[in-house]
Amino acid sequence: MDGTARSRGTARRLRRAEPGVLSGQAEGRIGGVTAATADPAEPIALAEGDRLAVDGLELDVRVSARRKRFALTVEMDAAVTLHAPRGRPAADALAFVRAHRAWVVAKTAQRERTRPLNPPKRLVEGEAFRYLGRTYRLAVDAERPEDADVRLVAGRLLLSREQAGNPVRGRSALVAWYCRAGSEWAGGRLQPWAARMGVAEPALDVSDLGGRWGSYRPSDGGVGAGRMSLGWPLFQLPMHLVDYVVAHELAHVRVSGHGEAFWRLLGHALPEYEERRVELDELGRRMWMGEIV
Repeated sequence: MDGTARSRGTARRLRRAEPGVLSGQAEGRIGGVTAATADPAEPIALAEGDRLAVDGLELDVRVSARRKRFALTVEMDAAVTLHAPRGRPAADALAFVRAHRAWVVAKTAQRERTRPLNPPKRLVEGEAFRYLGRTYRLAVDAERPEDADVRLVAGRLLLSREQAGNPVRGRSALVAWYCRAGSEWAGGRLQPWAARMGVAEPALDVSDLGGRWGSYRPSDGGVGAGRMSLGWPLFQLPMHLVDYVVAHELAHVRVSGHGEAFWRLLGHALPEYEERRVELDELGRRMWMGEIV
């Protein structure tokens, strides 16, 4: 459910929206050299920072010695990146991109349709913040210790005057509150969903995951159930959408990719997952992502 295509398998993380369509005969170019006309006896190797142009697509190239397969990612701003193993020739990269061109075009189009509309916030009395689908107002308390944790009291989010007067400190305090509150709430949802899906319960943390709602990392050496990470902005959304992300990541405890077995497992536990995924994409692009003005 992220903007990633791999030569074999798929990623195990859930991004804020998923996103690409035409076929063409344009030649491929990398590093300013036309790969289609290069001397085949001297294959062009991919290098970090190259730009690849193929069939109307423009891609940044990232090269890693640790990578074994090609992968494509479509970022939130619709930028496309090709991740390549070190030493692989450009011709292999062009073939991989062409084989996945329709996927890239579909993902890019979806990214454009779901481009974030996230409004910034002001640290002023009465500013609205959402938590689990409900709206709460900010209260700036002049008597509150300047570095006190944000608290939700009687429907108001309490922030010190010093935090409200400093965007960096104020944002940090609010994000920390979302992390604490989200961790406590999701911690109570993990066991019931894990039991429903017949998987082991992983460790949980809530943090800033950039453009992702959640991710799952298996344990080293296959010992234990791994770790689920949830992004703090997720907890602005209604409970049923947080549950969807929790269930999605729990499915990765058993199934690493997004193939038929993954969706079958998720669908068995959550038959309406497709409706929730669409709702997540629509509501998610309107959530606050941490910008303060």
